[in-house]
Amino acid sequence: MAAPSTFGKTSRYYIGNVKQQLRHGYGIYVYENSFFRYEGEWKAGKKHGHGKFLLKDGSYYEGEFRDGEMTGNGLRYWALSGNTYSGEFLNGELHGHGVMQYKDGGRYEGEFVFGVREGHGMLIDKERQTYRGGFHKNKKNGEGQMSFKNGDHYEGDWVLDQRQGHGVLRCFDGTIYEGQWRNDAFNGQGAMIHCSGVIYDGLWINGRPAVCPKTMVILSEDIIEFSQRTSITFHVQVQNEEGEIAKNENGRVLRISAGIKYTEPVKNQSMSFLEVIEGFEEKRFQSPFGYECINYPLTNNSIEGREQKENLLSDNQSGCESSNMPLHSVKSDLENGDDGAWRAGDDHKALDDFHQEIPNIQTTDEEAALPPNMRTEMGCAVFRDIMFGPPPASILHLLNQAEADKNRGKKLSGKMTSEKTEKMTVSQEKIEDSRVDPITKESKFKREQVLMDNNNAVRPGEYVIMVEDITTPPFLGQTLPPAFKIIKIQPAKAKSKVIRKETLGVSSI
Repeated sequence: MAAPSTFGKTSRYYIGNVKQQLRHGYGIYVYENSFFRYEGEWKAGKKHGHGKFLLKDGSYYEGEFRDGEMTGNGLRYWALSGNTYSGEFLNGELHGHGVMQYKDGGRYEGEFVFGVREGHGMLIDKERQTYRGGFHKNKKNGEGQMSFKNGDHYEGDWVLDQRQGHGVLRCFDGTIYEGQWRNDAFNGQGAMIHCSGVIYDGLWINGRPAVCPKTMVILSEDIIEFSQRTSITFHVQVQNEEGEIAKNENGRVLRISAGIKYTEPVKNQSMSFLEVIEGFEEKRFQSPFGYECINYPLTNNSIEGREQKENLLSDNQSGCESSNMPLHSVKSDLENGDDGAWRAGDDHKALDDFHQEIPNIQTTDEEAALPPNMRTEMGCAVFRDIMFGPPPASILHLLNQAEADKNRGKKLSGKMTSEKTEKMTVSQEKIEDSRVDPITKESKFKREQVLMDNNNAVRPGEYVIMVEDITTPPFLGQTLPPAFKIIKIQPAKAKSKVIRKETLGVSSI
């Protein structure tokens, strides 16, 4: 080996071994502008072997050289950006497999082609979001999966950093979407199982269903009339702006309730004024008929409804979670039905692997006495055998006041003082008590029994039915406005002893 030599007349110089007047072996070379410096092995005048190439700003490369170029495995540090790369190089470019550590905390491990991410790799960004999959020109491209900072996870196709093609999104809250994507949003045919239990299977445009429900409708005449002590079935539809049924949607939770017109409480009733106000303060709702309503109790007369209530109360007492309504599993429909329109191949089976049950609706013992909430099926829901319960004491004064207003114009034309009325009533009672005829006593008993029955039944008059969308959380942030109907209850016939069922006439759905 030749002895170390130093040559160069200006700022450029070399200190190291030479062979046949060429740098050969180990040496240090400083370039003419003194910004660059090399320390390492040489061969026939070229950097070759292991060495370190330094820049005056603090950047450097340390690793393998071949024929004067950074080729092979090495480590590079950029002082300006603070990034560090460790991996394969070709002619000074990042090429092959390597790991790039970014100053902001991000990290990429995978394949490079001439300095850009190309091929398969894993990228962890500064927000700790992780992507594993294909890359093209530094962007996510091809098949890949990504875990987002909010807990969501996507697996499917990418085009230039955007989700596009077929993919499955599993959200942190339990929502699942499987279908087509474009421009990083739901676009095309797809199905969503929402965390609330709502399922939409159909066309999507820019992240929203192509046909969005806008209203709910109770199918009937403008005013519904039926008799005391009868039950009635209500058919409800979820419709779009054109009045068409939202058949692509299932599982929206609907609740039915009733109300009576609110009037200012009267102090001379059996309840105190403060008790009445306290009972009504949180139970008013605004109707579209120009007045406020107070909630009126409803019950479910069907055998199925009574069994649901009993099971629910039993489950609540035992600490078990339950639902106060029938649940329709659309998951089974997707498994058994024709879902090929939106399922792209056997490689994507997210819904087949979905084992989470549709969420149950938690219900208190007090709510268990009410008609069960219903989930829509193909945009429809049916509340069967709904009955108006007897009036609770807290709202009797409203009914009594309404009856008094109704009868105010039906008084006798002759004037009669309250004192005279009271005397006539007492006299009449004495006459009745003096009679010993069994038939008369039986007649009096029947009148008293009828009076008792009337107190345990809904009073004839006008009521309001309200159906609300109580889906929780709201499906895609949208809660439908409630639907209302006016109900007129007629007095029951005297001979009626059997509870009848009345069903609203509905055209085929």
